[in-house]
Amino acid sequence: LWKSWKGPRSSGQKSFLIICDWCPGQTPKTPKCALSLRKLGRTRNTQHVHKLFPAFCSTELAICPNNHEVHIYKKDGTKWSKVHELKEHNGQVTGIDWAPDSNRIVTCGTDRNAYVWTLKGNVWKPTLVILRINRAARCVKWSPKENKFAVGSGSRLISICYFEQENDWWVCKHIKKPIRSTILSLDWHPNNVLLAAGSCDFKCRIFSAYIKEVEERPSPTPWGSKMPFGELMFESGSSCGWVHSICFSGSGSRVAWVSHDSTICLADANKKMAVACLSTETLPLLAVTFITENSLVAAGHDCCPMLFTYDEQQGTLSFGGKLDIPKQGAQRGLTARERFQNLDKKASSDTTTNATLDTLHKNSISQISVIAGGKGSCSKFCTTGMDGGMSLWDIKSLESAMKGLRIK
Repeated sequence: LWKSWKGPRSSGQKSFLIICDWCPGQTPKTPKCALSLRKLGRTRNTQHVHKLFPAFCSTELAICPNNHEVHIYKKDGTKWSKVHELKEHNGQVTGIDWAPDSNRIVTCGTDRNAYVWTLKGNVWKPTLVILRINRAARCVKWSPKENKFAVGSGSRLISICYFEQENDWWVCKHIKKPIRSTILSLDWHPNNVLLAAGSCDFKCRIFSAYIKEVEERPSPTPWGSKMPFGELMFESGSSCGWVHSICFSGSGSRVAWVSHDSTICLADANKKMAVACLSTETLPLLAVTFITENSLVAAGHDCCPMLFTYDEQQGTLSFGGKLDIPKQGAQRGLTARERFQNLDKKASSDTTTNATLDTLHKNSISQISVIAGGKGSCSKFCTTGMDGGMSLWDIKSLESAMKGLRIK
């Protein structure tokens, strides 16, 4: 637990927090963009990249440099330049999400408020959203139709916020029972109604977030047919640790989550909500996403994205392999003299004791984002880590580079 809490870290490296999100714009086509972002993240005050989402109309990036501000960067050639600073929060920003169609940004923070930012001319205008919570907001997520968003907090509840046209303001409704601890992760079902939540009470839950004021009555799903607001559609206590990340599949009939006990779980609504769990031999996983209906990518304190496969016939999860394989250089055996010298200097006979990691990320991976193809047929995804780095991964390149790797 000490290693998993502390996380792997190279010598002399400090940990900071950055939360970031892509502007709706063009998806990066080459790893050069990721390298530029890596350099951006390694500035003095910004080293932990928390979130990354694809862009659809321009290449911009919103980050929080571990304070109450949000900075928006725009790519100019090979350089990134800061074009906007969003200053409205009184506490540290803990969540950012950028809506691709409406081009609106929502932020939440430790000041227990949320702000919806709208671009008017060349200025981002904030609108306060009172969440009615007494603890810090932890995460925020726009719904697929972008007519509402969900905020998880330490108040043991989820705030579902929507815009009330009559009064011209944002209001919220609360989902409380049976949540017993802080909400760590959220993800929306494709139908814009169901909401999956992972929390510190070791539970994965799916709620109905149906708001009759802004949407039509939802059609039945494999998770259930009756969906009044706040209805608990699914609950699983298969995990024995905090649920760090949760994700629906592209079809919405499956949900996967990872927890602090180094397990990855998947529930299939088409199989009477049967839950498949796999206990890994790795440090705790912090992020998970579907890349096809049967394949998932997860990562965490091991600093390496890993492939997991779901067998629909047997209803089991299996480990598919690590996707970041370091290049093996020529290694020379140690002489007896060198071993004794290492014991004297480092209290170890291994020369790699203080060496840096061989993986692309040098610290824990905190977020995985699908940036091309969607969750049903992903062609590119991006990982962001506490080392301030962002890495772009191409599925076809991975399959050709790794013998025997086939993503189903």
